[in-house]
Amino acid sequence: MRLYRHNVSSQRGTFAGLLVLLLPVFFPHLFSPLSHASPSVFSEWNAPKPRHLPLLKGALQRQSSDRQQSDLWSPLADQGWKPCINSANPSVIPEKSQGYIQVFLDGGLNQQRMGICDAVAVAKILNATLVIPHFEVNPVWQDSSSFSEIFDVDHFINVLKDEISIVKELPKEYSWSTREYYATAIRATRIKTTPVHASANWYLENVLPVLQSYGIAAIAPFSHRLAFDNLPMEIQRLRCKVNFQALVFVPHIRELGETLVSRLRHPPGRNALVGNEYLQKTTERNKLEAGKFAVLHLRFDKDMAAHSACDFGGGKAEKLALAKYRQVIWQGRVLNSQFTDEELRSQGRCPLTPEEIGLLLAALGFDNSTHLYLASHKVYGGEARISSLRKLFPLMEDKKSLASEEERVKIEGKASLLAAVDYYVSMHSDIFISASPGNMHNALVGHRAYQNLKTIRPNMALLGQLFLNKSMGWSDFQRAVLEGHKDRQGQIRLKKEKQSIYTYPAPDCMCRASTSRQQLII
Repeated sequence: MRLYRHNVSSQRGTFAGLLVLLLPVFFPHLFSPLSHASPSVFSEWNAPKPRHLPLLKGALQRQSSDRQQSDLWSPLADQGWKPCINSANPSVIPEKSQGYIQVFLDGGLNQQRMGICDAVAVAKILNATLVIPHFEVNPVWQDSSSFSEIFDVDHFINVLKDEISIVKELPKEYSWSTREYYATAIRATRIKTTPVHASANWYLENVLPVLQSYGIAAIAPFSHRLAFDNLPMEIQRLRCKVNFQALVFVPHIRELGETLVSRLRHPPGRNALVGNEYLQKTTERNKLEAGKFAVLHLRFDKDMAAHSACDFGGGKAEKLALAKYRQVIWQGRVLNSQFTDEELRSQGRCPLTPEEIGLLLAALGFDNSTHLYLASHKVYGGEARISSLRKLFPLMEDKKSLASEEERVKIEGKASLLAAVDYYVSMHSDIFISASPGNMHNALVGHRAYQNLKTIRPNMALLGQLFLNKSMGWSDFQRAVLEGHKDRQGQIRLKKEKQSIYTYPAPDCMCRASTSRQQLII
């Protein structure tokens, strides 16, 4: 009998062991430490508790005055600058082109956007015909979306028809010039050594001879391959014209974006979302906010969390998972990993967590009746990570909550198209806030400055120091936040040397309203 029981127990143990071994086979997503989606259940995820509980409690009990709400939602005053992107001297396209320019763009949507602008400028410098840029498959999101799937090609060509010659495809005689052709061997027509922020003269000295010899030149890589300084004003204005006028999303993206904007401004059944409590709080302040909404770009994905080398409250499992990720992706070449979490935070080098950006918004005066649109791809930690943010802003929406599956079918699973919809909604919001700097932050800060729209830029160094102070109460935190952000709400900042023309459009893309004699594009 004992032997029988022993055999049964042994069989059960063997079966249990086999089951554990087979779990990764049948459920690989649970164990994958390198997933770019939500963290795997067993390898790295311990749901974090609020790290700033006293501040969170104070924020949940916050009250904002009518005056504070009025100031918060008021549009920016006229700052004396106007969009100004047409050159004083009308451009004339020479009758003969020097040849065809191809560029291969990598990165995400906003990095590609800047690359397109630079490609047009390079074609102008060389008097070449630009082939519609080729988008590389995004290695992170595995997105193969092409230029024509994101941007309106006909609009692009039409807006720039008096500036440069653009073709959708190469003529048959150059049909051999493909991405695959350049991937197999060294080719005389490929320019592979373009330095970052190359000057106009570099292109004239190194690319023009290739064009003249072969009739075509393919530049790859091309990201950040044109300088921001020491270029003729007509070239700078042309880059502005591409960014702010020629690049328009395809109709179905604009239509979906407009649908989301409409639903944010006129939410169906808004009373039902918050129950009777909402009806009891219908005040003049709420009437003032009617129809307004803010966009929060929550840039908190696994890449950013790992690269920052900061501690985000996920415990030992999360620290080990992010450290392993850094080693695999960047072979340990992450400068921030040499500093402690306290040092990084005090320097403002840690991305704001969803909880922290929620506390910032609450301190600035956004209340629980704020309609907040979450522009984000995938948040590291999923819903558990954003639970505190959702408690602070129960009317927070995103693409999935505002649009049906049928409405999202053309963009689902395509990171660039999803980002394009978020970009559109962000450009039509009353206020835009980005949790941490990045390509989308930079692109929207510049685009909204160009249109004089309110954009709140978090003071990362200040916030890092405030969050390290565990004894600070809500009133002191709020006072410090308001003081530290009064001049960070969209005020025009003139571009400095080496800064991006796309993030700081003044003075290259804009003119003083009182003195400009240029044609204004409003």
